[in-house]
Amino acid sequence: MRVPFLDKTPRVNVVRLQGAIGVPARHGAAGLNDAAIAPVLKKAFTKGKPVAVALAINSPGGSPVQSSLIAARIRRLAERHEVPVHGFVEDVAASGGYWLATAADRIWADDCSIVGSIGVISGGFGLQDFIARHGIERRVHTAGMSKSQLDMFRPEKPEDVARLQRLLDEMHRVFIAQVKARRGQRLAQSDEIFSGEFWLARRGKDLGLVDGIGHLEPKMRELFGDKLRFARFGARTPFLRRFGISGEAIAAEAAAAIEDRAAFARFGL
Repeated sequence: MRVPFLDKTPRVNVVRLQGAIGVPARHGAAGLNDAAIAPVLKKAFTKGKPVAVALAINSPGGSPVQSSLIAARIRRLAERHEVPVHGFVEDVAASGGYWLATAADRIWADDCSIVGSIGVISGGFGLQDFIARHGIERRVHTAGMSKSQLDMFRPEKPEDVARLQRLLDEMHRVFIAQVKARRGQRLAQSDEIFSGEFWLARRGKDLGLVDGIGHLEPKMRELFGDKLRFARFGARTPFLRRFGISGEAIAAEAAAAIEDRAAFARFGL
């Protein structure tokens, strides 16, 4: 019989980082964002004096701000509690998902894992011709000449596109700085790393984006000994959701699932 407070078996605390980043909470359903994951990370770094924290990462990216906040929180906790962090990529750690992976001291992946996509994207629609064909008149009144920039119901203005491009370029520089700071000399001298392209893990290893091929439990046992205990941490289901949710909430959950599915689909997953 194992007595918990007398058990000296080394433990690794595992945190799952799953899904598109920054998906807002809908009817109590927490997406992958800093507010939702903060208490989970705190427990993972403090409960049971772990020899390491393992991040199980499966994310196609999302909000650059939320990616930055979560990665920074992981680093603060790791340094404060002096706990090494290992990231394990499952299907994909791309764009913001790879930003999360850079919070780890070492990154491991499956042969078929997708990594990279170190870039920034902004998308939308131009519907001005559609509403014109249907006799719809767009009426917008603003204070501030740039307040309605990139309105999808009006033709694009070159100055608005140039302004957006400057913002995207600056975000890209911040992303590049994060990758360089965390991966350092392990990165290959190659311009393609920061092109927005993504690769399977073997090529990612050649480029210095991952440290090796490995799966969570075997790799942790290899590094920290065969007699190792794993404790898994994740966000709990909100209390009220245990008693059922409304039709409106079901529809919102379905919309969130579609958004998540579309984000993974960009990588053929």
